[in-house]
Amino acid sequence: MPQSPQSPRPHETTAGRAPERSRRAIRIGAGLAVALIVGGGGAAAWKYEWFSGNGQAITFAKTPPPAAHGDDKAVRTPPARSVPAEPTGDPDVLMETGPRSDFKQTAKLDDGTVIAKTRVAGAKSGFEGDVWVWTPKEYSDPKYAKSAFPVLISLPGGNGFPANYWSDRSLGLQKAIEDGVEAGTSLPFILIMPVLNPDNKFYYDGSDIPGRPKMGTWLAEDIPDFTRANFRTYKSRDGWAFMGASSGGFVGMKQVLQHPDRFKAAIASGGEIVPDSPLWKGHQAEMDENNPENLARKLIDGKGPDVYITFQVGTKETGKDRMLAFQREYGKGPVKTTIHDIQNGEHNGWHYVRGMKESSLEWISKVMKGPRPAAG
Repeated sequence: MPQSPQSPRPHETTAGRAPERSRRAIRIGAGLAVALIVGGGGAAAWKYEWFSGNGQAITFAKTPPPAAHGDDKAVRTPPARSVPAEPTGDPDVLMETGPRSDFKQTAKLDDGTVIAKTRVAGAKSGFEGDVWVWTPKEYSDPKYAKSAFPVLISLPGGNGFPANYWSDRSLGLQKAIEDGVEAGTSLPFILIMPVLNPDNKFYYDGSDIPGRPKMGTWLAEDIPDFTRANFRTYKSRDGWAFMGASSGGFVGMKQVLQHPDRFKAAIASGGEIVPDSPLWKGHQAEMDENNPENLARKLIDGKGPDVYITFQVGTKETGKDRMLAFQREYGKGPVKTTIHDIQNGEHNGWHYVRGMKESSLEWISKVMKGPRPAAG
């Protein structure tokens, strides 16, 4: 019988070895934010929600979006079309292609920036799911009005459904980027936080498993199309990266290795290296095509393009042995790898954000492209 993604189990890889590993849900869930608020009393929670502005419609564009056609209507993302960018001195800049999505605020940070949610119907995958977004304050600065921003597609661990826990401001991911920008150690990334899986029953390895929802296409094509439709981005892969924890870290690194023409780098936390969804049963060839070990070997044999992967692992969790083994075997040629140890770190999002603040945000910012003010 298929096992839950939280159930430990041995897994036979294509190489025939059986590492002890499992897709563990990081100890964070959508209910955490509710617990933090309601824990102080129902009345306090009600007042907070009332005055926070959560639930109100917002726009990330300078001009109002088209009139909404109902709160529950998903915005279908078409293939991104190329439109001329306004002069910025950089031909790589792509202004919003449209159509714009309808966003609702879900949280507000101390600097006034907001996290918002929308519903996206993927035109290429056929999958429909929720996506949360956040833009740094620099995005609304007039001097960057015609500038592109790098995108960090942020993936949760465990089931990653129906919520993406990186949209919970208490984890500090958005604040880590804010602080990094202020300190000059991070680029002002746009955060795109989609659901990782289509249900709470299985994990899908961020792949198009035969007969199942096409979660690989959802992440590799529909999510970038949605992002290009709504935000100022780069045409080249120099502005596109992933970060993720546990199963989300696996998916992020796999997407970069699988589509090096679209994505350049990934921060992968938690030690997941090979596919192990129970839904691959009977589909060995397709599973092999989604194995980062095979994808890395293909890149090495083809001599590029270069991709960059930094692993994060807490000193109080397992998984570093798998990272080291991958680095020894495949961290060569175009596959650039590093490992950051998080002292006293455990398998949770708070500690992975700490690792990003210590090292990984600066590392990824050095290989990605940042916004430049428009000329004139």
